[in-house]
Amino acid sequence: MKALLQAGGILMLAAGFFLVGCNSGATEQPVTKAAAQQGQKDFPSFKARDLQGNEVTNEIFAQKKITVLNIWGTFCPPCIGEMPDLGAWARNMPEGAQIVGLICDVRDAQDAETIGTAKSILSKANAEFVNIVPDEALMKYLEDVEAVPTTIFVNAEGKVVGSPVVGANVDAYKAFVEKYLHE
Repeated sequence: MKALLQAGGILMLAAGFFLVGCNSGATEQPVTKAAAQQGQKDFPSFKARDLQGNEVTNEIFAQKKITVLNIWGTFCPPCIGEMPDLGAWARNMPEGAQIVGLICDVRDAQDAETIGTAKSILSKANAEFVNIVPDEALMKYLEDVEAVPTTIFVNAEGKVVGSPVVGANVDAYKAFVEKYLHE
């Protein structure tokens, strides 16, 4: 992804992500905590900023039993389309869960134009949860993300659990979180 952004291929990148993001189906999720814990891997260490300029590190994951990490882009209609549902869910999440956004197309904390676009999207959607501007470590992690929105789940120990959900599918995110919290 980084190479495409650097090569000026944002339009091609956006079109490719949009096509995958519009896919009506999401990847299959494990439905038990035991299944979700198989193949766990650490989420990379990072020291980034949120949209308000506050420092955010891996410590954010320790705040809750499970974090829904929604990777999205300001260019992505399915990402933008699910924001009102994510915002509503963030206000009513079960105990032990939180949602955090990771904006894939913000190049750095000085990218005022894309940050402004992200803030506008989130404001219009009433989506008031933490959204991270990627640092170098997160940009490297994003190189392996093939489409947006992609949603992953990170436990309190900072390990990725379950399978990613590719495409806008808030019901799948909710189902995974409920199963994970109640086992």
